[in-house]
Amino acid sequence: MNNSQQKNKISWGYFLLPLTVQLLIILAIPSQSLYTYAFGKTVTIQTIPVDPYDLLRGYSQTLRYDIISNWNQLKKLPGGQDVNETETFYVTLQAPEFLDKQPPIPWTAIAVSNEKPDNLPDNQIAIAGNTEGYRGAVYGLETYYMPENQRQKINQEIRDLQRQPNGKIPFVVEVKIDSRGKAIPVSLWIGDRQYQF
Repeated sequence: MNNSQQKNKISWGYFLLPLTVQLLIILAIPSQSLYTYAFGKTVTIQTIPVDPYDLLRGYSQTLRYDIISNWNQLKKLPGGQDVNETETFYVTLQAPEFLDKQPPIPWTAIAVSNEKPDNLPDNQIAIAGNTEGYRGAVYGLETYYMPENQRQKINQEIRDLQRQPNGKIPFVVEVKIDSRGKAIPVSLWIGDRQYQF
């Protein structure tokens, strides 16, 4: 093998190694969500709309969640007084008695802890959260990007919902939560209408 052939092999190695590392990093990010989607448990969370139009991101709906987004409510749950707001925490959710209702019934927050709870019964799961400044507790489920062809319809339904007395029209998000507590949104329910994420 002459020197030019050897240099050619080395230069390909210098090119392929960084390219392979970058490709692995790019593929690792969606693979986490794919894992959660494939193996996660479907959970329904009570939702509160915040902002129907985000100028920086296009048409989106900012969501907050009834109890789990509010630190004052989380502090009232068992373990809530011991949670360190500057670190990852876990909220244990419990399934409603009837899981097959349409629209789905929200799960109930029953406890908070700094450590991920182990050995939960089948009707409970822990979701991982973090603190994000003024927004309080966040779970990575706070933004729903609306398809352009459904934007006006969804915004109108949300406005109609906000005019109703509390509890009249269900407004919930179905999420998948994996064994690590990571969650991804699956669908948004406004009344009896379901919108896929």
